Amino acid sequence: MQRSSLFLIIGIVGLVAGVLFYTSRAPVESTPPSAAVAAIPELVQYPTFTLNDLDGNPRELVEWDGRHRLLNFWATWCAPCRREIPLLKEFQAEQADDGILVIGIAVDFAKEVAAYAEQAEFNYPILVGQEDAMAVAESTGLQFIAMPFTMFISRNGEFLSAYIGELHRSHLDEVSSILGRLDNGAITTEDAKAALELL
Repeated sequence: MQRSSLFLIIGIVGLVAGVLFYTSRAPVESTPPSAAVAAIPELVQYPTFTLNDLDGNPRELVEWDGRHRLLNFWATWCAPCRREIPLLKEFQAEQADDGILVIGIAVDFAKEVAAYAEQAEFNYPILVGQEDAMAVAESTGLQFIAMPFTMFISRNGEFLSAYIGELHRSHLDEVSSILGRLDNGAITTEDAKAALELL
C-alpha cells in the first residue's frame, strides 16, 4: 500500500514536471512595442477643427489664433448651459476685441440652435457640431461626459486645460488672471496648465 502510494506520488510529480518543462519552452506571445504605442490614442496638443457657424459657413479654430479662447460646449436642452450664457456674454463684453474670446460650440441640431440664438443674442461666435463637436473635445484625450464643458486654448492654439460643469464668475475671473499672468511672463505655459486644472 505504501509502495503504490509512493509510485502515485512520483507519477504526479513527473507529470507536473513535464508540463512545466513544455510550457516553459512554448513561445510567449508578446505585443511589439510599436503595436502597444499604436493602441494608445495620440493626444492633440494643438487641436484644429472646422465647424459650421449659425449661417452654415465653415469656420476653423485657427481663424482666431492670436487670442486666448474659451471653447464652451453646450446644448439648447441643457439647463446649466443656458444658465451660463448670460455670464459668458458679460465676460465676452468685458474682454472686448483683444481679450479672451468665448466660442460657443453647440452639440445640438442646427435648427434648434438657430432658434435659440435669436432670443439669446450671443455676442460671441457660435459653432454647431453634434458628433463632430464631441470629437473636438475627445481629440485632446478628454472624455466628453457631460455639459457644459469648457476648453481653454492659448493664443498660439495650444490646449491648456478643460473644466467640466457650469462656470461661475469666480472661475472666469481666475481664468482671466491666469492667462494675464501667462501673457506678461509671470508664469510659464506649464504653470498656467497646472493652475487651470485647479479651477
